[in-house]
Amino acid sequence: MKRLMTSLLAAGAFSLAAFAANAADKLTLQLKWVTQAQFAGYYVAKDKGFYEEEGLEIEIKPGGPDVAPVQVLAGGGADVVLDWMPSALASREKGVPLVNIAQPFKSSGMMLTCRKDSGITSPADFAGKTLGVWFGGNEYPFLNWMNKLGLETDGSDGGVTVLKQGFNVDPILQKQADCVSTMTYNEYWQIIDAGLTPDDLVVFKYEDQGVSTLEDGIYVLEESLKDEKMVDKLVRFVRASMKGWKYAEENPDEAAEIVLENDATGAQTEKHQKRMMGEIAKLTAGSNGALEEADYNRTVEALMSGGSDPVITKKPEGAWTSAITDKALN
Repeated sequence: MKRLMTSLLAAGAFSLAAFAANAADKLTLQLKWVTQAQFAGYYVAKDKGFYEEEGLEIEIKPGGPDVAPVQVLAGGGADVVLDWMPSALASREKGVPLVNIAQPFKSSGMMLTCRKDSGITSPADFAGKTLGVWFGGNEYPFLNWMNKLGLETDGSDGGVTVLKQGFNVDPILQKQADCVSTMTYNEYWQIIDAGLTPDDLVVFKYEDQGVSTLEDGIYVLEESLKDEKMVDKLVRFVRASMKGWKYAEENPDEAAEIVLENDATGAQTEKHQKRMMGEIAKLTAGSNGALEEADYNRTVEALMSGGSDPVITKKPEGAWTSAITDKALN
């Protein structure tokens, strides 16, 4: 009888576990780039059981050079995506109804890093130079900056030559470009690891140039916000994600280790991810996940101030909502 009761209890426990697994609400998150500390908050939330505590089962899909998060979302391949606001607002103006529901990143990590031996000491020296630029939506802050400086980007006299930069820093190492696009937490350190020193470089942070825009926001399609069940899932997702981000800020080395455990490619190194997490923590610091209207307006103003060729041509309507964070954070 005792053996029978033990078997029944074990079977009951298995059934409850199976039920709990089946009862969990599923959401798919599409990252903007490959698995790295840039997305530590989400991996931490999953590893620490924060999503599970909210009754969620989250699939995190890494991005890459051939992955366009907005297209994945529009095609039904994800419920939630991460994107930079310039790309998201440009996509919205083109007809994809993206809505920002949370903003874990408070500051921008985007920079233009130049060789000192190129003779560049300030933006006034960009004319006639070759500048490496990421495309795929990441070019918008750069183009806006050049427009504000009055510099053409077609290689004409008095303007700049744009080198379509791959996701590496080879052009500056091989002197194919005078400057390249970098992030404070990633490519800048790739240049340093390749042998150049900070004294060999001149760095221009977009924030310091008045063209800073919001990065790595959480976006969904408008239709998701019309579905009460989906809204409830999104509230729980944002709450758990921000818990993950705050844990990552407070425990950067552990967060980096969690990221490494989730890197199926094995391409990342412990040194680079721990350093990256330290820099990422500076960008998420000060954010509780709620998008501040002043930051949104600043981004919109920057995107519309591009002279004859602005990133967006009119102020967006319905491009963000506080409805999710209002519920998630209260």
